[in-house]
Amino acid sequence: MKFQELLIAAIQRSEIPLRFEPEADEAVAKPVTEVLHAWIAAHLPPASDAEFDAGYRALGEQLLAELDGEADLPE
Repeated sequence: MKFQELLIAAIQRSEIPLRFEPEADEAVAKPVTEVLHAWIAAHLPPASDAEFDAGYRALGEQLLAELDGEADLPE
């Protein structure tokens, strides 16, 4: 499952009054995804040889890949 699918499913279950237009769900999901992307990117540590920073950076990069639809969510 992709992050966008999870987010759109949540939007579809919500009581947000959406117009009955094609891709209305995606239009609502886009700004939420952009905010999450900026938030995660702001917390990425700089490239470092430190093992902790490397693991932390790898997690951030995985989360960003999931937000961008480049990776599936873990099951």
